[in-house]
Amino acid sequence: MITARDFDLLVFDFDGTLANSADWFRSILPDIAKRFGFRCPDANELEILRHKPPREVMRILKIPGWKLVLIAMHVRKRAAKAEAFPLFEGVPELLQQIASRGSRIAVVSSNAEVNVRRALGPELSAKVSAWSCGASMFGKAKHFRAVLRELNVTPERALSVGDEIRDIEAARDVGLKAAAVAWGFGMKPALEAAKPDVQFATMGDLINFFR
Repeated sequence: MITARDFDLLVFDFDGTLANSADWFRSILPDIAKRFGFRCPDANELEILRHKPPREVMRILKIPGWKLVLIAMHVRKRAAKAEAFPLFEGVPELLQQIASRGSRIAVVSSNAEVNVRRALGPELSAKVSAWSCGASMFGKAKHFRAVLRELNVTPERALSVGDEIRDIEAARDVGLKAAAVAWGFGMKPALEAAKPDVQFATMGDLINFFR
């Protein structure tokens, strides 16, 4: 059984894990679809897509792989101009709890570091030992490796915490244990099918894991 004592480093995703950016993303999705020429799902289909792996979503919406970098850059720029994304309730307590145990925290995100820091604020940002942001949709593995090297932590002593199937897959590629949270983009059945090492249904469950 996995326990908090098994890990020296917690590597957090940001969007959908620490911060609730889903409503903002839904609000700009029609404009992004028009700008980059892919099919925009309606609200009902978007819920269905939450059960699908990223490459399947790309196929359904007809998004070619070469456009992903352009889309990501555009979204990060728009996020920088938006209001800071609200943190999920319990995030300050979570990060405080981890830091009080003497464990280190890293953030690996597709979002820009400046956007993540703005949402966390100075006090919580100071608790993060390493940042590796701006990851591509399928490029998180190299960012995981970067924070492991920077902090001199072996993969087996690190736990990735994210809300999507791609977070689990990237952690597995590097040798990290993977935790999946149920309050982000990925739906619980889809996350379960990806077989994370541990799952958390609520933020309270995640906080209790570190008590």
